[in-house]
Amino acid sequence: MLTFLLAVTVLAPVAPGAAPLPPAELPQAAAPAVAPPDPALRQKLDGLIAASGAEVAVAFRTLDGRQELFISPNLVFHAASTMKVPVMIEMFRQAKVGFFKLDDRLTVVNSFRSIVDESLYQLSAADEDEKELYTAVGQTRTYRELCELMITVSSNLATNILIDKLGVEKIQQTTLDLGGIGMSVRRGVEDAKAFRAGLNNVTTAKALLVLLEAIAREQAISQTASREMIEVLKRQRFNDAIPAGLPPGTVVAHKTGSITRVQHDAAVVYGPRPYVLVVLTRGIEDEAKSKALIAEIAKVVHGAV
Repeated sequence: MLTFLLAVTVLAPVAPGAAPLPPAELPQAAAPAVAPPDPALRQKLDGLIAASGAEVAVAFRTLDGRQELFISPNLVFHAASTMKVPVMIEMFRQAKVGFFKLDDRLTVVNSFRSIVDESLYQLSAADEDEKELYTAVGQTRTYRELCELMITVSSNLATNILIDKLGVEKIQQTTLDLGGIGMSVRRGVEDAKAFRAGLNNVTTAKALLVLLEAIAREQAISQTASREMIEVLKRQRFNDAIPAGLPPGTVVAHKTGSITRVQHDAAVVYGPRPYVLVVLTRGIEDEAKSKALIAEIAKVVHGAV
């Protein structure tokens, strides 16, 4: 069950006999003036992308809404681990409406059902950087602990445990309610049968930008939930993409994603003018080169803010 906020407009009293203003004539809040895309910035980014030979999407907007730039923002990519952002958002939503508390505990399991035929599959610790959770099967962890592992070290096992509890339909609905059109969460991670059938989690750069904007502007679920999510994203341990292109000490709240020939990073960057930057890449064999490309794009964007 989603929580909706009702906006109430208080109007000045209308003189007797006078007709009220029609809605179109009521005073409207002025939208921030968006500067035209910087042609020099666009030229630099286009040059980097062309030289890489990769498919690249970029979505950038300052949190004050006054500067933005988009390159192929609606191009669809395999979401890789960036889909863990909407899983986190849904976890906080369900906690807010009282389905559970974040410090309630879930049993650690490693058995999940394929969305193709409901056959069981397991995840392998050999495919992950985070191994400890695999030794805890049969034990319990809190929702908060599982979310921390899912985001900061991108634990696939923690992700699947949470998805099984939250439900993909609810994750997807909340994603759409926040405006994240283009992000499609269909299944848990490493469902090989679904992968072979082309049933993948996908995203666009624009969808990730919208979701991160909602969190950064403290409009995702609640102010408290948004602040907690930002703090989790700040603790991301994989920092060799967007953060690597920024001045030392720049605070970044972000989520990476990586599969074969696909590298992504989606970030809220807390510079002098905070902004959201999403870079999605596809087609570079060398993971280090794709991360270096993302870092260089981040460097160029940051220099233009």
